[in-house]
Amino acid sequence: MNEHDSLFGGQTLSWLDENASISAHRFSRRQLVTGSVDSMVYVNPVEIGHALMYASVITGVGKKSLEVFTKMIGEDLDTGRRYLAAYAFTTFVSMNSDPLPTLEADVEEGQKLAAGYATRRAENKRRLKSMPDVSLDVVPY
Repeated sequence: MNEHDSLFGGQTLSWLDENASISAHRFSRRQLVTGSVDSMVYVNPVEIGHALMYASVITGVGKKSLEVFTKMIGEDLDTGRRYLAAYAFTTFVSMNSDPLPTLEADVEEGQKLAAGYATRRAENKRRLKSMPDVSLDVVPY
């Protein structure tokens, strides 16, 4: 928990990466590594005593990488009220050169999200190319 009596964002991010990686591995049936966590958006805080569920869906597949959308759903266990806590797109990269399986989106939410995959992938590539050389010097503050 953090000083606001809600779940610490770094912890949610760790669990999100773990959940997304399980979905990516189930889909591809091979070793993958996390390439990036894109568009991590926190919508509502998860308060003490609330449950947190993660749901992931594959939203795009390239030659060596795939994209996973993960949403975090909070639940007030006393009332049963559920709410969107956060969501993110995560990219995983294959550790071998064999082609990844073809994606056939079989749930409506996955189909809608998959429709934007090419745009998100192009934006990620653009961001990577536009990144200047990063110095390895440590700057004291």
